[in-house]
Amino acid sequence: MTPLSIQLYSLREASAEDFDAVLEELAAIGYKGVEPFNLFGRTPEAFRRQVEDLGMRVSSSHYPWATSTQPGELVDVLSALGLQRAIGGFMPDDFRDKAAIETTAARTENILQQLKTADIELALHNHWWEFELVDGEPGYHYFQQLVPDVLFEVDTYWAANFGACDPAVEVARVRLRTPLLHIKDGPLTKDAAHLAVGSGNMDIPDVIAAADPEVLEWLVVELDRCDTDMMTAVRNSYEYMINNALASGNV
Repeated sequence: MTPLSIQLYSLREASAEDFDAVLEELAAIGYKGVEPFNLFGRTPEAFRRQVEDLGMRVSSSHYPWATSTQPGELVDVLSALGLQRAIGGFMPDDFRDKAAIETTAARTENILQQLKTADIELALHNHWWEFELVDGEPGYHYFQQLVPDVLFEVDTYWAANFGACDPAVEVARVRLRTPLLHIKDGPLTKDAAHLAVGSGNMDIPDVIAAADPEVLEWLVVELDRCDTDMMTAVRNSYEYMINNALASGNV
């Protein structure tokens, strides 16, 4: 069963106040991994050591962001974190039309080739704008064809594009290129807060079933914003995933 991680952006406010306490509570809940976006003043080596001492792993990292960081820095930090995969992504203007997508694809290919020399893979995380229609089809489809060697961390909630797309179908399209899935839930309404996984309108089992179990390495819970207590939502998300045998944890 695929292990469960948590994107620490979900707990950014609490982490800014007491990062140690956040990591300790996540370990107590049972998460097997964490995916940082910020190390809150720690060195990559110290962060990795702290996470592993708590019985977890650094599953993946949004720090440094691959599409805005020099390859040399990426390689050094990822090595210290024990990772061989960088993650990045793009902004709405990068997908506004076919010409922009072609430019974005060329930029991605350049990053990909630079990272390959250090045996580092590149995976891309999406938001909703990649799935807006460009000449009648989601722009991400065109991009996926242009850069066949790039991998994906599909954010399954944003891939639904507020109900305009079927996220399970989007995962299935790139299932052989998707080692990571971001799992989040909510009302599928633009600008609305997210909900604990299992409490919203996403068909979580269907989305996970669309991935290739031989390729999928981690499921990563991420809640960008909640109207309820975030740590409670993170705990409830873990319990939903584990109790429904959708992922494995440490508790």
